[in-house]
Amino acid sequence: MKTYTYSEARQHLATVLDLARREGRVQIRRQDGSVFMVQPISSEGSPLDVPGVGTTLRPGELTRLLREQRKASGERLIKALSSRRALVTKARYARRTAGTRKK
Repeated sequence: MKTYTYSEARQHLATVLDLARREGRVQIRRQDGSVFMVQPISSEGSPLDVPGVGTTLRPGELTRLLREQRKASGERLIKALSSRRALVTKARYARRTAGTRKK
């Protein structure tokens, strides 16, 4: 844990606060020997509060990519459902005609 003198902390307050955020706490010692601790207060934030992500995408490119993926995903779902329906229909037809087939 880093310890600053009162004068150093006063002159570099932003640095002291940043260090306290990163490391958890920082001590400040006065000339008379008293020591104080600076530590951040953890705030309960929303789980949806997430930092941004740097990217090299051009404006609108992410939107285009997301739309393409949604469309492809929808097409795969429709294809899977259609295949399932065809199998179910084929199985039902086979059950119905099983007793009527000529041997």
